[in-house]
Amino acid sequence: MIIQSPSPQWSDYELIDSGFGDKLERFGKYILWRPEPKALWESSMPQSEWERLAHTRFIAGAGFGKSGKEDTGNWKMLKKMPDQWYIDYHMGGLKFKLRLGLTSFKHVGVFPEQSPNWNFIYRQCCRLKENVENPKVLNLFAYTGAASLAARCGGVDTTHLDSVRQVVTWAKGNMESSGMDGIRWVVEDALKFVEREAKRGHLYNGLILDPPAYGHGPDGQKWKLDELLYGLLKQCAKILAPKDAFMVLNLYSNGYSALLADSAVRSAFGMLDIEPVDYPVSLSDKGAVLGCGELVLTDRFGKSMPLSVFSRLVR
Repeated sequence: MIIQSPSPQWSDYELIDSGFGDKLERFGKYILWRPEPKALWESSMPQSEWERLAHTRFIAGAGFGKSGKEDTGNWKMLKKMPDQWYIDYHMGGLKFKLRLGLTSFKHVGVFPEQSPNWNFIYRQCCRLKENVENPKVLNLFAYTGAASLAARCGGVDTTHLDSVRQVVTWAKGNMESSGMDGIRWVVEDALKFVEREAKRGHLYNGLILDPPAYGHGPDGQKWKLDELLYGLLKQCAKILAPKDAFMVLNLYSNGYSALLADSAVRSAFGMLDIEPVDYPVSLSDKGAVLGCGELVLTDRFGKSMPLSVFSRLVR
C-alpha cells in the first residue's frame, strides 16, 4: 500500500495548517478556512494567525456533519476576494485550468488530494494513445471534471458522466477555459448507464470511479455506496477492455480502507490471484497489476490527513 499527496511543484495549492477540526488552505492567491473532521489535533499556528491570513471562513450550519450528511453553511468574508476564481494545474505535459467557487456545502469545485490520481490517469492515457487506436475513457461521478481533463489531455476519447447537470456545466466550462474540446457530456445515473453499456457490448480502455457515500440520479434514483458499489464494479468489469486498459477507484467514505477497496476490485474483476504491487505502472507476466493506497494532504508543519483511498488496476 502506498501513500501519495500533491506534488510541492503544484504552486496553486497548499495546505498551510490544520487542527481543531479545521484546515487552512491556499488556492491560488486566496486562503480559505474550512471545516475538516479528520483534523483531530491542535493547530500549529494560533487562531489569530489563521484570522490574519484567511480571506474567508466557512461557518457550518447547525446540522453540518451529523449522521454522515452535510448541511449548508455560509462563508464569512475576512478579506476582499471574488466568489469565483481560477487556478492552474501544470505537471509535466498535464496542464489545465479549474474554476473554483464558494458553495454552500464548503466545497470549492476541486479536491486537491486527488492530484496523484490525475497524474496516474494522464500517464495511462498517454500509454493507451501509443498502443491503441482510438482509446476510450469513461469518468463516472465526474464532478467538475479534473480527471476528465487529465484523460483528455492524454489524447483519448473521454466521456464525462455526472447526475447533476449544474456540475456538468461547470466541468464543460473548465474544459473550455483549458483550451480543450471533444469531451462527451452525459447527465445520467452511473449504474444505469454502465448497465446499458454492458448490454450493448461497449468497451472502454479506461474507467474512473469516484462515487459519493450518498447521492441521487437525475430521475431520483437513490445511490448508497454500501449497497451499490460492488454491483457497480461487477458491471464495470464487463465494459473494461481485456488488455491495454486501466481503472481507478477512489473512495471518500469514512471507514473505508484501501485494502477494502482493493479486495472489492479484485473480486469484481476476477483478479484475486494477482499479487498487489506498491505502484501499478508496469505490467506483470500475467498481463495485469493492481495497487492500492491513501491520498493525503500534509500541512507546513508535517501533519498529514488521509482524505481518500484508492485502488488502481492496469492491464
